[in-house]
Amino acid sequence: MPKELLLQVSPETAANESMLKEQLSKELKIAAADIQHVSILKRSIDARQKAVKFNLKVSVFMKGESFVAQTIELPIYKDVSNAQEVLVVGAGPAGLFAALQLIELGLKPILIERGKDVRGRRRDLKAINRDHIVNEDSNYCFGEGGAGTYSDGKLYTRSKKRGDVTRILELLVAFGATPDILVDAHPHIGTNKLPQIIEDVREKIKEFGGQVLFDTRVIDILLKDNEVQGVLIQDGTTIAANKLILATGHSARDIFELLDRKKILIEAKAFALGVRAEHPQSLIDQIQYSCDYRGDHLPPAPYSIVKQVGGRGMYSFCMCPGGVIAPCATSPGEIVTNGWSPSKRDQPTANSGIVIELKLEDFKPFEKHGALAGMEFQKSIEQKAWHLAGETQKAPAQRMVDFTQHKVSADIPKTSYVPGTTSVEMGGVFPGFLSQILREGFTEFGKSMRGYLTNEAILHAPESRTSSPVRIPRDNFTYEHLQIKGLYPCGEGAGYAGGIISAAIDGEKCALMIAEALRNKI
Repeated sequence: MPKELLLQVSPETAANESMLKEQLSKELKIAAADIQHVSILKRSIDARQKAVKFNLKVSVFMKGESFVAQTIELPIYKDVSNAQEVLVVGAGPAGLFAALQLIELGLKPILIERGKDVRGRRRDLKAINRDHIVNEDSNYCFGEGGAGTYSDGKLYTRSKKRGDVTRILELLVAFGATPDILVDAHPHIGTNKLPQIIEDVREKIKEFGGQVLFDTRVIDILLKDNEVQGVLIQDGTTIAANKLILATGHSARDIFELLDRKKILIEAKAFALGVRAEHPQSLIDQIQYSCDYRGDHLPPAPYSIVKQVGGRGMYSFCMCPGGVIAPCATSPGEIVTNGWSPSKRDQPTANSGIVIELKLEDFKPFEKHGALAGMEFQKSIEQKAWHLAGETQKAPAQRMVDFTQHKVSADIPKTSYVPGTTSVEMGGVFPGFLSQILREGFTEFGKSMRGYLTNEAILHAPESRTSSPVRIPRDNFTYEHLQIKGLYPCGEGAGYAGGIISAAIDGEKCALMIAEALRNKI
């Protein structure tokens, strides 16, 4: 039987199989030559002490013990070309994994995506970065793979209770992701590698009889006696089905407006909003690893920080080591920022959203919009940022210390945000209470992370799409909308997920609930 051990090792040892075997031989009091193979089961970094260590959980196989490399295969899918059809609106992680699960359950998904396929999106991303042109249907938020495809691909989730995280990770590995995502405490695929995986998922859906429609925007949900009958798309075509998974993401404002207009029950939801802060990666490494140079065996350092300021949580969000800040507007006349990292996280800067918890009462100036009050609050800040920065995709920017001191920065160095920046007093972007909390919060952050509060750090505004400003209520057991039969609100846009993994889990659950409902009907 292989032996499982927990141990702490240096970064050099973690990266070198021979050195790892030598250390294990001392732990087990055996010769290193007697160790046939070492499998790393879990890996994390402990940077709490001056000497940074790797925590490893390993399985050690001795000579003569049978070791077979683990292979992860896809489930057995059957052809569903002639099976009952289920509409899935939105080809983000929730929609894609819902479609795969439907096929596994013997149902035919018709996957409807307003944006372009994963390759076609690239032209529109270039247009927003270089030419400041926003395509409302194809951008960093909309298109095959959803917001996660070109905005990092982080797979870490705290939502272990929501479902089988390992199943989702294993499916991703079976579609081509590195097996390291099964091992690392904070798994990450990278924006450069996700597109091929997403494309392979789509081809698998089509191979087994599913249908995938791009450049297809839903403009109405067809109902009869409060039951789904199908959808109407922008060219006037009707697609009929009485089961609909609505997985349109946190930025599909037209869908929220459609539901509100049709008096389909939705609710305002609190979310978080703030700025995106960019530091030199070397500075974050020095702070986190307590060293001048991290060396060849430590990855670019992330950080996570939370403070209570003015009775509200202020915290880092979607932190991207060795990453880039991206323009994520979904309509002309607004500025939205987000961050991503390539798989190697090898860019010279680190960026993170630094956001503040909002409360429903913050939306009171927009209460005439009812359930859309939070969305209108969000929109107003994005539009104000656009006006202040010069009415292009340039983002309002300010050096961090200057912001805390209410000083317009004399200059802004070139940042990773390709459309460029305009130096402004960032307090003009946000309501006064939010600006004050951000100023106090950065001062507090600087006390916890010595060196973090620096004018080398550049703030970009706003980081506003942290989660959906709307919740589409559903039954806790059936996942069906409380009012509309056959409608299954799903994923981030419906308010039930907060990232790739949790959205994928929610997509699978909605598919399972539909299959169960159909079985019970029969």
